[in-house]
Amino acid sequence: MKKGGIITEKRIVTQLYLALFLYTVAGIALTMLVQLLFPKFDSRILAWLYWRIDVFLILYLIIGYICIFNYYWKKPWGYLDEVISATQTIYEQNDQVVSLPDPLKELENQLNQIKMSVLLSKQAAKQAEDKKNEIIMYLAHDIRTPLTTVIGYLSLLHEAPDMPEKQKEKYVKVALDKADRLEKLINELFEITKYNAHTVVLKKENVDLHCLLAQVIDEIYPTLSANGNTAIFSADDGLSVNGDPEKLARVFSNLLRNAAAYSYPQTEISISAKRTDCNIQIIFVNHGKTIASEQLDSIFEKFSRLDEARLSDTGGAGLGLSIAEEIIHLHGGTITASSENETISFVITLPVSP
Repeated sequence: MKKGGIITEKRIVTQLYLALFLYTVAGIALTMLVQLLFPKFDSRILAWLYWRIDVFLILYLIIGYICIFNYYWKKPWGYLDEVISATQTIYEQNDQVVSLPDPLKELENQLNQIKMSVLLSKQAAKQAEDKKNEIIMYLAHDIRTPLTTVIGYLSLLHEAPDMPEKQKEKYVKVALDKADRLEKLINELFEITKYNAHTVVLKKENVDLHCLLAQVIDEIYPTLSANGNTAIFSADDGLSVNGDPEKLARVFSNLLRNAAAYSYPQTEISISAKRTDCNIQIIFVNHGKTIASEQLDSIFEKFSRLDEARLSDTGGAGLGLSIAEEIIHLHGGTITASSENETISFVITLPVSP
């Protein structure tokens, strides 16, 4: 902006000096022409004008200089009025572009870029507001469902103190299960908030991936066997990374639980780990309903859950994959998802331990 202003100022000054020079040259040339021609005519009027030509030249110059300076004095103010008018169009919600005179073309381009940025910012703000409202709606649904169940069963227990012990035990178990799920939802919400606030500190150490993955698979075995699924694990020897074992275990657990939740019954879930050129790849593959591309694009977004999971009363708040992505990024790695032909794959890439 400053550079453009300097260029415009130089252009105006140059035009002013050029106008003064040409005006002065024209006056001197006219004076010389009069001095050359008037003596050839025998006229008292022309003779009177001839002897006073210097006075007329001075008046000519004074009047002309005043007009020229007045014109170029008003010109910047005219530019200023046009700039002020142009700035008013920046915040208008339309496709009208800013148009300025040639000396201000650079400023015109910058103002048009600002207007485009403003329009994009307002569009992004609206999308963020819509996303926030959607998140609040989903979160309210996810929390309200188990909370309503807990209140309902506790109310039944309170209103019927003479309830048979077997039925009472059943109601207490349901209320406790729903309370546990509610606690899980709230813990996930607090956890993702910590990641967003960048307050999470990794406690890194040398991690044996083979042992860590085998341990996670053993812990998730009851969840897998409940639906008849099995886990097939293979890994290269000597795979290790410099990372936080607890948080990496959280990532692997989230992915394995997610695979179990969306796998067809009686199918295998494959977990493999291998070394590439300068990275380690951990791949989770399960067989289930193909995820649509539009859902796949947002699968790592906060509170993202597939439609059938959203309608159910089980599962988390849709933060598991988002938390997993945050942890992997903190370790300097990447995580991607793909789905085709009823196969879902998650690929984690981590840097090799130095």
